[in-house]
Amino acid sequence: MAELEAFRSEVRAWLEANCPAEMREPMRDESDYCWGGRNPTFKNDAQKRWMEVMAERGWTVPDWPKEYGGGGLSPAETKILKQEMARIGARNPLMSFGISMLGPALLKYGNEEQKKRFLTEIARGEVRWCQGYSEPGAGSDLASLQTSAEDKGDHFLVNGQKVWTSYADKADWIFCLVRTSKESKHGGISFLLFDMASPGVSTKPILLISGYSPFCETFFDDVKVPKDQLVGELNKGWDVAKYLLGHEREMISGMGLSGGSTDALGTALGDLLADEPMLRTDVARFDVDAIAFRAMSERFIDELKAGRAHPAQPSMMKYAGTELNKRRHELVMAAGGASALEWESERSKGGKAAREWLRTKANSIEGGTSEIQLGIVAKRILNLPGA
Repeated sequence: MAELEAFRSEVRAWLEANCPAEMREPMRDESDYCWGGRNPTFKNDAQKRWMEVMAERGWTVPDWPKEYGGGGLSPAETKILKQEMARIGARNPLMSFGISMLGPALLKYGNEEQKKRFLTEIARGEVRWCQGYSEPGAGSDLASLQTSAEDKGDHFLVNGQKVWTSYADKADWIFCLVRTSKESKHGGISFLLFDMASPGVSTKPILLISGYSPFCETFFDDVKVPKDQLVGELNKGWDVAKYLLGHEREMISGMGLSGGSTDALGTALGDLLADEPMLRTDVARFDVDAIAFRAMSERFIDELKAGRAHPAQPSMMKYAGTELNKRRHELVMAAGGASALEWESERSKGGKAAREWLRTKANSIEGGTSEIQLGIVAKRILNLPGA
């Protein structure tokens, strides 16, 4: 305990000295997130400096091994770092699908050369990744995917289409599921990594009802992918895919934590609830549920890091977190009344409340639909007959 308390004191002092004041303010919009990448865009110098000092320390991925760009911290030390960051309101220095999804998969299934090459780049924010999973005919039934990778001796030749590829138009590389054999539905899938600047790769944004478009259609036309960018064994990519999905669902469940903010919704809405006793009751009930979800999330992360989490727990967390996030934004809209429906005015900050509310509708679909998650929970946790 004394060692951990000494570590806490060290972390607290370091954060106070190195976290810029601008990086201790609440997130306001998309530009407040730092994604890094080959040609990164920073909102200000403070955002750039915060990512760089945290990457240099290895604290963009504090629990990864030091040899792969991480901090080499124990689970207890990682928790302390997160607690101390939350204490001063420090922002996440780097948002990355490489950190939240690909990294854990590479740590488990990647070979040593792949770990040293890709994990270090991810930790430093040098490459921005996107996920090539869903296809027009393979969404919830992902194993029906048809994007093919033909063996050409020293490389694969990839042809096909992906859909709902988040930020594909901004990504540098993609981790992609492809079909390398038709003999088995699940057994004929492989997991490839390749550069989005490769000849034959193109993207097309998909416009959402919110007016924003993080999603894209992604097309592959005779894309050459070197053989050494296959992760895991040929035709056994489904194992990698399932493991990665667990981490994706863990990431999506974090929406229920409101971006890490500990502020109660009732506090945030303030005077809007003054003359609305029924709405105040609903908001209070939500705040209690949010506290419970936060506690459950902390326990889940501890169990996951210790290897004691049930394999279906990510599905439970994903469903609970996304439903909570939808409730939050419905209450914000209800509290705002007619004013919350404004779409482009300066007063409404470009329709921020309405657009964010509409965006939450996708929470029930991305990362596996709510129906799929409930089916997994029913079958694998509750052991319900016929599930």
